[in-house]
Amino acid sequence: MNTWTTPARVELDGKSLTLRDVVRLARPAPHEPTARAVLHPAAAAAAQNSARLRERLTAERKPIYGVTTGFGDSVTQQISPERAARLQHHLIRYHLNGVGPNAPADVVRATLLIRANCLARGNSGIRPQVIERLLDHLDADILPLVPERGSLGASGDLVPLCYIAAALIGEGEAEVGKRVLPVAEAHREAGITPVTLEAKEGLALINGTAFTTAFAVLAAHDAGRLATAAEIATAFVSEALLGNASHFDAFLHRAKPHPGQLATAAELRRLLAGSRLSTTYEKILDAIGALEGGDHRELDRRIQDHYSVRCAPQVVGVLRDTLAWIGPWLTTEVNASTDNPLFDTAEGRPHHGGNFYAGHVGQAMDSLKTATANVADLLDRQLALIVDPKFSGGLPANLVPSALARETGLHHGFKGMQIAASAVTAEALKTALPATLFSRSTEAHNQDKVSMATAAARDARTVGELTGQVAAIALIAGAQALDLRGPDRAAPRTRSVHALIRSHVPFTDRDRRMDHDIAAVARLISDGSLARAAGSPAERDTDAAAP
Repeated sequence: MNTWTTPARVELDGKSLTLRDVVRLARPAPHEPTARAVLHPAAAAAAQNSARLRERLTAERKPIYGVTTGFGDSVTQQISPERAARLQHHLIRYHLNGVGPNAPADVVRATLLIRANCLARGNSGIRPQVIERLLDHLDADILPLVPERGSLGASGDLVPLCYIAAALIGEGEAEVGKRVLPVAEAHREAGITPVTLEAKEGLALINGTAFTTAFAVLAAHDAGRLATAAEIATAFVSEALLGNASHFDAFLHRAKPHPGQLATAAELRRLLAGSRLSTTYEKILDAIGALEGGDHRELDRRIQDHYSVRCAPQVVGVLRDTLAWIGPWLTTEVNASTDNPLFDTAEGRPHHGGNFYAGHVGQAMDSLKTATANVADLLDRQLALIVDPKFSGGLPANLVPSALARETGLHHGFKGMQIAASAVTAEALKTALPATLFSRSTEAHNQDKVSMATAAARDARTVGELTGQVAAIALIAGAQALDLRGPDRAAPRTRSVHALIRSHVPFTDRDRRMDHDIAAVARLISDGSLARAAGSPAERDTDAAAP
C-alpha cells in the first residue's frame, strides 16, 4: 500500500492506483465508511506545470492538435488562441450522441476515478482544479447519465466521456441516490461550482480509455469470483456423481504446472477433503477387484469421470491464468496518460500520438470473455450429468425426489433449469465472439483503425453476468443432488456452502418457480458470500503481479 493511501483515503498520483482500489471506490460497501479519492500534492503540481506549458505554447500561435486546430479530420483548420477555450465546449456538445442503456453506477464511479488518475500524471495540459472536479463528483456520488454505446475504443471513449465532461461544466443529467436530476441542480445541492474549460481541457477529459477500462476492471474482478464459484460447483458435482477425486491429485497437475490449473486443482482437493461421497482410483479398484480368468469383463463403474469433471482444473485454470496476465495490463492502463497531445514539461514541447488506442484492454477483454464463457459451458455440461439418470450414478431423473413417486409424471424438477442453463450458456458463448476484430474506418478515414475495446469490455461484463447465472443454476442443482445423496456425507467445506445456499433457497420437493432462487445465488457469488462459506479467498489479487 502506498504511504499516502489508507482504507479511507486514496491519493491519486497517476502511477500507483490499484485495481482493488478501483473496485472498492466504484462499489462502496453499504455498511462501511466510503473511501475518498483526492489528488496527491505532487500530482497537482505536475498538472499545473503541464497547464502552464500548454498556455505558453498556445500563445505562440503554432498549430497544436485539439488546442489550436479542429478535431480529427478537421486538424487542418487552425484557430486563434482567443477561440481555443470555446472550441473545447463545442467538442463536448457535438459528441453528446450516445445510445443504448445508461452505464451502471459502479462503471460511472470507476470512470470518474480512472480518468482523474490518468490526468494526475501531469502530461495532459489540464489544470488540477478540473481533475479535482471529477473527484468532487465521485465524492458527492453525482453520477452523470452515460449511454453505454458510441465508443470505438480509439481516439478514446469520446462519446461516453463527453457526458462526464458535460457534467463538469454543469450540463446534462445525473443520478443522485435514487433521483435523476439536472446536473446544475445536483451541483447546487452539493455546493459544486461548474468549471469553465480552457484550451485542451475538454479534449483531455474525453480523449482517453477510462470508460472502457472501468468496464474491464470490474469485469475482471467479477470473473475471479466466478472462478471460485466454478470450483465450488465442480466439488458439488464430483460428490453428487460419487466421483473420482484422484483427478485432482497434486502429482497430475505438477506434471503440467500452469499456475491457474495448479490453483484450481489444489482448491478442489481442499473442498473435497473429508468427503464420504467422492472416492479415489484406489477405492474404485478395491471395489471392482482385478480381472480374474477370461479375457474381458464389463466394469460396473467408471474409473475416470467425464471430461467436464475430470478436466475442470484445465478449464477453470485458464480463467485464473487469464486474470493473472490481464491484471498488469489493466493496472498499466489505469495509471497511463491516454489522451493526445501530451505535454513534455522537461523538453517544453507537445507530443502527438495515439495513447488513446485501447488495444491492450480490448485484447484482455476478448481473452477474458472467452475464458469465462468456457467456464459457463463447463458448468452446463456438469449440470447435464447430474440431471440425467444415464450418467448420474443413481440420482433420480431431473433430481425429482423419490417422495413424489406417488405423483410420477406430474413433477419435472430441474428439467426447466437445465433448459435455462443451456440457453444462457449459448448466449455467453455467442457473446464471446472477439469484438476487437471488427475494426472500422470512420470520421472521414482519420480514425481508420480502431480497437473496439469498449464493445469487448462491455461484452466481458455481459458474459460474466451470464456465467454467474449458469453458475447459480449449477450450484442450486448441486445442492439438490447433495440432499438426495445425504449432505451429512459431504465434505465439511461443501456442507458449509450447501448450508448457505439452503438459507436462501429451499430444497425442491415439488415443481415451483425458481427464477428468484437463481437471482439469490447469483448474488451470493457476486458479493463474495459463497467464497467465504467455502473458506476460499473472496477475490484473488490481480494487482500482485502488476508492474
